[in-house]
Amino acid sequence: MSNALSKMLETRDWIMADGATGTNLFNMGLESGDAPELWNEKHPDRIKKLYSFAVDNGSDLFLTNSFGGNSARLKLHDAGHRARELSRIAAELGREVADAAGRPVIVAGSVGPTGEIMEPVGALSHAAAVEIFHEQAEGLKEGGADVLWLETISAPEEYRAAAEAFALADMPWCGTMSFDTAGRTMMGVTSQDMVQLVESLPNPPLAYGANCGTGASDLLRTVLGFAAQGNERPIIAKGNAGIPKYVDGHICYDGTPELMGEYAVMARDCGATIIGGCCGTMPEHLASMKEALETRPRGPRPTLEQIADTLGPFSSAGDGTGEDAAAAPARRGRRRRG
Repeated sequence: MSNALSKMLETRDWIMADGATGTNLFNMGLESGDAPELWNEKHPDRIKKLYSFAVDNGSDLFLTNSFGGNSARLKLHDAGHRARELSRIAAELGREVADAAGRPVIVAGSVGPTGEIMEPVGALSHAAAVEIFHEQAEGLKEGGADVLWLETISAPEEYRAAAEAFALADMPWCGTMSFDTAGRTMMGVTSQDMVQLVESLPNPPLAYGANCGTGASDLLRTVLGFAAQGNERPIIAKGNAGIPKYVDGHICYDGTPELMGEYAVMARDCGATIIGGCCGTMPEHLASMKEALETRPRGPRPTLEQIADTLGPFSSAGDGTGEDAAAAPARRGRRRRG
């Protein structure tokens, strides 16, 4: 098992992750409804170009093109039986790019949610979820991933199942959840809940945090929530490049490179160690983030007011904790029915 990320965390004040996968692939010709993971075999040159976008613009770590590469999601494309193979190829392509970088670059094997609802609310059992995650983890391990990277998770049950699967694969891992419903995940997890979940696992992640969500401001409010718990585990911030807008038939993100540079510095000052972008984050955003992190000195922890003034308003009045917690379940209920 690789310990490359552990070594980097020991010697670095911050680590820059990559940007968007889907946004960049759509710009390369991926059609809506297609499985990006099939491009690992059909268009390996484009996938290596995706990885190179990150490396060439300063990322120390990039995610493989395997977010939806589990059997539960690939079965929608008649490729469920290829989960291990396609994940292996995704990591192999990443290994090629990282090894040619001329500096240490971490290949993080992306693992997204199964797309199923787990028991007792849904039909997916814990054992079945562990099996799904384990299969993908083994493929990423075979392909040379340094670390597994669980992302965009909403349910604590799914997070636990993935952790168990990664232990079976004997791989280090990181894990993020998406806080997109008034500061909570779709299944109601708060920043405080996540810290408690992470620290209760027999196989905890090297680092944990948040990705995607509604915008950079909301994500940093969640990061502040993590930091407030006082644990010393490294925090991940991987926010979207602004807010999505529908323009001329396409989803666009309004975050400029300058805004993402501000976001990166504020994420560091909020307490994040691994800092990257999610949806809408393009190479030019990464370049701005890298420059800002390298040239701007560390400052005091920003207030919520400073975050909103710099990055834009929050999407909700609160983060689901404290005084607004009682109102959160009603908001979450509307979100799930939508």
